[in-house]
Amino acid sequence: MRNKLKRIIGRIFAVKRIQWNGDQPKTQDLYKIALKIALPATIEGALLSIIGSIDSMMVGGIGPEALTAVGLTNQPRMILLIITQALCVGTTALIARRKGENDQAGANRVLMQSMFFITIVGILSMLLGYFGAHPLMYIAGAKEDTIHMAVDYFKIISLAFVFNSWSMCLCAGMRAIGKTTITMVTNIAANIVNVILNYCLIGGHFGLPPLGVRGAAIATACGTFVSCVIAFAFALRKDGYLRLSFRNFSFDRRTISGFLRIGSSSITESAALRIGFFINARLIADIGTFPFAGYQIVQQVTSLSFVLGDGVATAGATLVGQSLGSGRKDVASAYVQVSRKISHVASILLMIIIFFTRHLLAGLFTEEAAIVAGAGIAFMVVITGIIPQNGRVVYSGCLRGAGDVKFVAFCALISVTIIRPLLTYICCYPMDALLPGWLFAYTGPWIAFVIDAYIRQYLLKNRIKKGAFLNIRL
Repeated sequence: MRNKLKRIIGRIFAVKRIQWNGDQPKTQDLYKIALKIALPATIEGALLSIIGSIDSMMVGGIGPEALTAVGLTNQPRMILLIITQALCVGTTALIARRKGENDQAGANRVLMQSMFFITIVGILSMLLGYFGAHPLMYIAGAKEDTIHMAVDYFKIISLAFVFNSWSMCLCAGMRAIGKTTITMVTNIAANIVNVILNYCLIGGHFGLPPLGVRGAAIATACGTFVSCVIAFAFALRKDGYLRLSFRNFSFDRRTISGFLRIGSSSITESAALRIGFFINARLIADIGTFPFAGYQIVQQVTSLSFVLGDGVATAGATLVGQSLGSGRKDVASAYVQVSRKISHVASILLMIIIFFTRHLLAGLFTEEAAIVAGAGIAFMVVITGIIPQNGRVVYSGCLRGAGDVKFVAFCALISVTIIRPLLTYICCYPMDALLPGWLFAYTGPWIAFVIDAYIRQYLLKNRIKKGAFLNIRL
């Protein structure tokens, strides 16, 4: 019986249809290496998601208006960080490739040049966020009951955008060389600081004044600053593979060319995502405060699914990039399969947890019965899309690690910018009006999410099968 079970497990997790061009690594070794990178990244993401949910619970304690106001800042914030994110994608891909080539000096040149550009972008984002807070919140869908809180919150967190940009860049570099434990420590420590200051500043504890939403913003900004300090501490260590050094700093054509090639496509992808998510959030915000609060609750919890996928995708991107740098296309293909199978297991476990705890989870954020009921039904919809969602996240990560960002951007443009907002509108407006008792105002955005997940997984999986990503040079 035991041997039969081992054979079944072996077949499920076997790496198939690979034409090996060198020594064939053991399957268990491939999984061990992938899990060594994926586990810290996944633990980091899971804890950050939990801490972020606690953050939202604290804000939600003020009232649904406060929860909605803070939620409205998410997409404008991500829009202002589009270029930073694009540079970080390029940083990860290029440093992973240099690591595979055993070019430590080249990897450090990539990091220094990335930090130079990101500093400029971070300062511009900070200024745009602070001085453009009011129009940005208005465009995001803030109403009379949320506009002032949203503007106050966004102005304060905008002041930390440059620190956020530095931290993101340094962590992107560390992930590229497989040092996901460093990024885990950096981000978890920062978010613990955020939660502690939330407790002190939102309601006013330990002699501090109750600042409400402003207190939550100050806590977030302080947490961002802490993550930046920790990231710099790791990057300045003399014994590290990646280390910041301003001696003989210069630009080189190969790195700049790589940034332009990956960065331009990554900006297109990020812009497509943010525009799509922005339109989506605006459509939901226009329905009303309660449906948007319900959307925020489901989004907080389901972000746990996304970060599980992101953790495995980090391993995929790193190992695909390093394998291609060392000239092993066969090993790169194997790591794509390994990453996808790991994400399958994580997805199934998460589906089971959300199914049995959906009402309890919604009740942690608010006591409003209507919001809890709507969110509970929305969770049931989300469960059906967790496996394809994590599949498309892993495939996207592997393609980015190889430098094939253009196709990932194309998929985002078609599905997220066009199809998903259209489906959200149809479900939340005509369908909700036609069937008012079916709670489409709560489930509509997640029906669109599930369809989007299946579409992008299908497109990205076909791209992987064709194998063109294995031939990209950086």
